[in-house]
Amino acid sequence: MPHTENHATHREVELLETLRAQGGSARTSHLADVLSVSEETIRRTVKVLAKTGMVKRVHGGVYLSNTEALDPVGSRLKIRTKAKGQIAAVAASMIPSGSCVFLDVGSTTAHVATGLRSHRDLTVVTNGIHAAQALVDNNDNQVFLAGGALYQVEDGTFGPETIKFVERFNIDVAVISIDGFDCETGFLLSSAAEAALARAVTQRARRVLVVTDVTKFGQSAPLIACKPRDVTAVLIDKLPDRIFHQKLIEWEIEVVVVPDSKTGKTR
Repeated sequence: MPHTENHATHREVELLETLRAQGGSARTSHLADVLSVSEETIRRTVKVLAKTGMVKRVHGGVYLSNTEALDPVGSRLKIRTKAKGQIAAVAASMIPSGSCVFLDVGSTTAHVATGLRSHRDLTVVTNGIHAAQALVDNNDNQVFLAGGALYQVEDGTFGPETIKFVERFNIDVAVISIDGFDCETGFLLSSAAEAALARAVTQRARRVLVVTDVTKFGQSAPLIACKPRDVTAVLIDKLPDRIFHQKLIEWEIEVVVVPDSKTGKTR
């Protein structure tokens, strides 16, 4: 499959977005009504998505495989906090004071924001409420919360207004999170709005840090977050399987395993 903005077809993305809006599962008949197509069209689309592992089929219905992406960020902040905190500390150490930093809405990114509280003179651009709250009125940091449509699950803003706002800034370092990774297209997200913003940010940032845990490697998601060549480093809690690690090496992406007993890095 060539590199395109979508990792899935328009119909597949539309169905996945509808499933997200329905809380992760729905009956085939209901999806047909919402999307104004036949049940047979829904079944064909679901069959394709099931082969990719993005959804699971049940009698009369379908549900998303990667359900963690549906959980509110506030809930995800309380999951795997030790690993996320360790990753965040290393990510913060890679960002010098005085930088212009973009932080997305991911839960690990929110921990990065906390890790940046000792930095000074940062220009922080974010669409995430948690990141903004962590850094506002602290050490002469300037915090810019992007406008746009507010999404409750992500606790952040999205849409054309958000992208236009972010594009005003000269970004030194962007910190982004992902929902999945495969060896064909790389870094993946579940939300169309989140993916559109990630692509806009990573194309203009000088350095891009992906913060994630190893469980995302092998997870499928419908949309490409960014081009692999736009990513500088992946900060992760454990070394991914060899096939994924080799692909990151081929793409000349630094792999930072946190924690590591000595160097903290492996390539």
